[in-house]
Amino acid sequence: MLTTQINLLKFVNKVSMTKMGSKNGVTETDPRFKLLEKIVTEEMAEVALALEYRVHLTAEEIARKCKKPLERTKELLWELAMAGVATVKREGEEDTYWYETWVPGIFEMVVNNKENTAKYPEIGKAFDDYGLMRNPIAAGNFPVGLGLMRVIPIESSIDGSSRRASSEEVSKYINEARVLSVSDCSCRTSREELNQGCGHLKEDMCIQLGDAAEYYIRTGRAREVTKEEAFEIIRKAERDGLMHSIPNTEGDGHTHAICNCCGCSCYALRAASMYNNPDMVRSNYVSTIDETKCVGCGECVEVCPTNAIRLGHKLCVKDEVKVSPRTEYPRDTEWGPDKWNPEYRTNRKETLETGTAPCKTDCPAHISIPGYIKLASQGRFEEALAMIKKDNPFPAVCGRICPALCENACTRSGLDASVAIDDIKKFIAERDLHSDQRFIPEIKKSYDKKIAVLGGGPSGLSCAYYLAVEGYQVSVFEKEQEMGGMLRHGIPAFRLQKDVIKAEIEILKTLGVEFITGVEVGKDITIKELREKGFQAFYVAIGAQKGKKLSLEGEDAPNVTSGVDFLREVSQKEPAAPLGKTVVIGGGNVAIDVARTASRLHHEGVQMFCLEERDSMPALKDEVHEALEEGIAIMNSYGPKRILTENGKAYAIEFMRCLRTLDENGKFNPLFDPKDCITVEADTILLSVGQQIHWGDMFKGLEIEIHPNGTIAVDPQTLQSSIKDIFAGGDAATGPKYAIHAIAHGKEAAISIHRFVHRGQSLVYGRSNKVFVSVDKDAVDFSGYDTVSRERVYTVREETETFGFSDPRGILTPEQIRNETMRCLSCGISVVDPFLCVGCGACSTRCKFDAIKMEKVYDAVGVDFPELKPLIVKNVLKRKVRIAKKKVMRKILG
Repeated sequence: MLTTQINLLKFVNKVSMTKMGSKNGVTETDPRFKLLEKIVTEEMAEVALALEYRVHLTAEEIARKCKKPLERTKELLWELAMAGVATVKREGEEDTYWYETWVPGIFEMVVNNKENTAKYPEIGKAFDDYGLMRNPIAAGNFPVGLGLMRVIPIESSIDGSSRRASSEEVSKYINEARVLSVSDCSCRTSREELNQGCGHLKEDMCIQLGDAAEYYIRTGRAREVTKEEAFEIIRKAERDGLMHSIPNTEGDGHTHAICNCCGCSCYALRAASMYNNPDMVRSNYVSTIDETKCVGCGECVEVCPTNAIRLGHKLCVKDEVKVSPRTEYPRDTEWGPDKWNPEYRTNRKETLETGTAPCKTDCPAHISIPGYIKLASQGRFEEALAMIKKDNPFPAVCGRICPALCENACTRSGLDASVAIDDIKKFIAERDLHSDQRFIPEIKKSYDKKIAVLGGGPSGLSCAYYLAVEGYQVSVFEKEQEMGGMLRHGIPAFRLQKDVIKAEIEILKTLGVEFITGVEVGKDITIKELREKGFQAFYVAIGAQKGKKLSLEGEDAPNVTSGVDFLREVSQKEPAAPLGKTVVIGGGNVAIDVARTASRLHHEGVQMFCLEERDSMPALKDEVHEALEEGIAIMNSYGPKRILTENGKAYAIEFMRCLRTLDENGKFNPLFDPKDCITVEADTILLSVGQQIHWGDMFKGLEIEIHPNGTIAVDPQTLQSSIKDIFAGGDAATGPKYAIHAIAHGKEAAISIHRFVHRGQSLVYGRSNKVFVSVDKDAVDFSGYDTVSRERVYTVREETETFGFSDPRGILTPEQIRNETMRCLSCGISVVDPFLCVGCGACSTRCKFDAIKMEKVYDAVGVDFPELKPLIVKNVLKRKVRIAKKKVMRKILG
C-alpha cells in the first residue's frame, strides 16, 4: 500500500540523491524511510524539502522556498533539528539550517534523540538495517581510506619520531576545535534498543567538534566538555580497550566527531568484521609484530576489534603458526555471502588452529603467564602483578595452593623441567603483600546499582572484586564470621596462612566491597527481601562444604566425621580430645589435607585408605609426596566395607581389596574382592570421599533448576541460571574443583552481571569464548636450547616441631627469580592478519614489551563528500577489470 507521507518520501529520495518512483528510488520499506516515518510529519517534510545539503539557509530563506509563514517555518525547523533531520547553527543574529548525509549524519543524529529512539523501536532497527543493506554493496568498491567512517590510530601507537599535527592524530582535532561536546554512542544506542548490546555502554562515548558540538549541546544530545575533559574521555576509552574512528566526509584533516568504538557494536567496523571488508574503514597503518620481543601473552588479542590478531607458537618445527596466506580479497574478487562472517560477534578465536603456549591455554583463568614472567625477568614486578590481577585477584593465595596446571602443561617440560610458574607468581604477590603501597586497580566508573554476592569464598570474592573495579556497589553475604570460604575453613594453615587470605581480601575493602558476615541467605534474609532492598542481580558462590557419606554400616557413630567438617573445626580451634588411632578414607587432595592435619594433632598414627592405586590417586603427586614424607601411611586399593561399633562408638573399620575403580567404559564402578578383607582399629574415622552443597533454605519459594548432583544449572558461558537475575559459579555450578576454577568463574559472572543490569545488553555478543588451543609439544623444536636446572624453594621447619601449622615453604630469592624467569621459552607469539587489521593501534597500548609497531602502508586521505562519488566509480571500474583478469588467469592456469 502506497504511503500517505509523500513529502517525506520525496525528502528521503532527495537526501539519497535518487528519483522517487525510479528503479533505484527509495520506497516506504527502505530503512531510510523507516528511520523518519514516526517522527517527521508531512508538514515537517514540506519544510525539510526546502533544506539543502550543507548549504546554510536562514529560516526566512527556507520559508520563502516552502511558502509557509516565517514563524511556523521556524517552529517546524526546530522540530526537524530536535528530531535529527536538520542541523542548526547560530550565525550572527540568526539560525541557519541544512541537512547532512545519511551516514555519518542523519542516522546518528536521529538515533541520538533518546526519547524518540526509546519510544519508537523502528529507529534503532532502521540504523541496523541500513548498514546491512549498504555494506554488501560497498565491499571492494570503496578505495582504501575513503569510507564514510575511518579508523584513526591511537596516537601513542604512532612513531613519535615523526610526530606532527596531522589528520591521523586525535589531538589535532581536539586542540583545533572551538567547542567540544560528548554524547552517547549512536551505534550502541541502536544495539541497546535491539537487545544486542555488548557490554560496552553507550554513555559519554562520542566527542563532537565545532558546529556538530554546538548542535548536539543545543538540542540536548550532548554536554559541553573542555579539552582536558575530552582527552580524559579518550584516555579512559583507550584504557578500556576501545579505538577511535572519525566521520570521513569533510576532506583531509576535517571531521565533526571522534568516536570511541568497539568491534562488537560499531556499525562502521561491521564492514570489516562481518563483511570482511576492512578497506572500507581502515587507517593507513597496519600492526606488525617483532617476533624477538613478543612473548605471546595475549593482551593484544583481547582488544583487537576485528580479531585480526591471534595467538600462535614460535617453536614449532612446522611453519604453521602464521596466518595462512590469503588469496582472495574484495579488491579483486566477487564478494558475496560465502566470504562473510555473520556470526563475528560470537565466534571470535583466541588462537590459531595450531595452538599457542600451553601454560595460558591450560590455566582455567587463562592468565597472561608468559607476560608476567617476562615482566618479572625485567624487574617490573608491579606491572607483572597488575597483569596477573586482571584475571586473578588472589595471586598470593594461588601461589600457595594452585594445582599448577600451567606447569604440568609447560613447553619447557619437554626439554628439562617446567618453569616454576607458581613460585614466580608467589614471589610477585609476596612483594605486594609487604609493600607500603599495595596495588589497587583503577575503578572504571561509578554505577548506582547494587549487586549481592552469596558466599565469601574464592569465586564470590573474585566476582565482587571485578564488579567493584567496574564501579558497582557490591555486598558479599557470608554465613561464617569471616570471609574466605573454603580458603579459610577448608585449607590447612600449613598450606595457606590465614594472614595471607586476610591481606588479599583487604584489597576488596579498599575497593568499597561491603562484607556482611554471620548471615545465612534463606534463613536470616531471603533473596526476595534482598530484591526489595534494591539488589539487581545475585551471584551464588557457596562452596561444597558438606562432606558426603558412604551409606556404610556404623558411619553415624560420633567418632566418624566428614573430612571437611574436621578441617573447619581445626581452622577455628584445635580439637580438645586426642584423635588416637586415626583412619582417613579417601584419596583426593582434601583427604591428603585431612590426613596431614590429623598428623599434626594428638594421635597414635594416621593411615589413609583409598580405592585407587598409588599412581592413579586423584590427589596431586606433590601432595601425596608431602603426606608420605610426614609419615602418613597410605594404603592403596582398599575400599571400606563396614564400620565396626561397640556401645554406639566406632572402634574399627573393615576394608575390602579393590580390584579396579573404572569399568570397561571408563565409568567409576569399583570392583571388590569380598574374600580379601582387613580390619583396622580406629579411634577416629575421617570420611573424605567427596563433598556436596548444602543449600538450606536459600532457594525456598524460588523455582531454580538444580541438577541431580545438587549443583545449579547454569549457562556454561554466561553462568546465568533459570532465574534471570541469579548467576552461579564455582562449586555451586561445577561441584568441587580447584580455587582457580572458582576464581575464573567469578570473573565471568562479573562480566555477565555487568551486562545484565544494563538495559539492552546481550550476555554473549562480543564476548571471548575462552577457547584456547594448546600447541602439540611433539612438534616443538628444542634445538639450540641448553638444559637448565629449575630453581627450588627452600623449606624452613620450626625448631620445636617437625611438622606444625605454620607454612614452612619459603619463596624464591631475587637471584633465583632472575634465573627462573629466564628459563621461560616465551614459546607463544601473537600473529597479525594484515588484511583484517584496520590499523587502530589498540593492540600497541596493551603490549608491555614494545613488540607491536604500527607500520604506515597506505597513504590515503579523506575527501569531501561531493568528491567521493567519481572516485568510487573509478575504483569500481578498475575492480571489475581486476576481477575479469583474475578469472581469465584461473582459466588459463586450470
